[in-house]
Amino acid sequence: MSEAITANAETVPASEAERRQKLELNKLQKRLRREMGQAIADFSMIEAGDKVMCCLSGGKDSYAMLDILLNLQKSAPVRFELIAVNLDQKQPGFPEEVLPEYLSALGIEYHIIEKDTYSIVKEKVPEGKTTCGLCSRLRRGILYNFAEEHGVTKIALGHHRDDLLETLFLNMFYGGKLKSMPPVLHSDDGRNTVIRPLAYSREKDIARYARLREFPIIPCNLCGSQENLQRQVIKDMFQSWDKQHPGRLETMFRAMCNVEPSHLADAALYDFREGTRYSTGARNVETVEPQTQDFGRLDVLNI
Repeated sequence: MSEAITANAETVPASEAERRQKLELNKLQKRLRREMGQAIADFSMIEAGDKVMCCLSGGKDSYAMLDILLNLQKSAPVRFELIAVNLDQKQPGFPEEVLPEYLSALGIEYHIIEKDTYSIVKEKVPEGKTTCGLCSRLRRGILYNFAEEHGVTKIALGHHRDDLLETLFLNMFYGGKLKSMPPVLHSDDGRNTVIRPLAYSREKDIARYARLREFPIIPCNLCGSQENLQRQVIKDMFQSWDKQHPGRLETMFRAMCNVEPSHLADAALYDFREGTRYSTGARNVETVEPQTQDFGRLDVLNI
């Protein structure tokens, strides 16, 4: 039976296989476009006249984010500007030509920032320790300063739904906080606004889309293989859940969007004596400054 199926698959004309692949690509693009458009509308991510800086690492998520944003820009009800920015951290063997060639072909304005953060990270972080924390802080500072200097109003990062869920669990398991990555994050000083247009999109959809679009992926090799990172442990757990209990991750994400403070235990959000919700929490608004927790590399900027 299996031999017959294999034989039939091998006899499918190349043109038919290409047709199926094109249909799948169109379906995925429509889904990602719809999800991104919904996220932008729900959280007021992009407004008329915005200058949006798409942070590119060469990873699948940032490629997909830029690709869908460019697609949406053509039919958006408001006009906004897009520029692409990559931080070349001078990692040994980094293919410097890949992103410039790709972005030049797109015809989009782009900037390559060259900063040797690699040497700093390798010098400061002891051998065998996770490099992600320091690497991320250095990268963010450089990019946020660049955004301010170039009149950028929104900084777009490629975090997707799975990243948000993973961060929620990481903060619960290891940080003792019920928080994740918000779709929109404003700094207290008004310097930067970070947006995550892929907040509603699944990582597996983005991965498949990236393969079909044949993006020239550049892996992050600074960290080496850090298989036991806390984030990877959570990711593996989610993948197991997704296989054994389809729909569980979708339900978990809906829960993130449907919070009831009166049924938690945070006295800064809910007045349990009076039975009323506070209009503002007792804590300061979270800023876009780097956090101290280091949960492992994210596959975006990777930031």
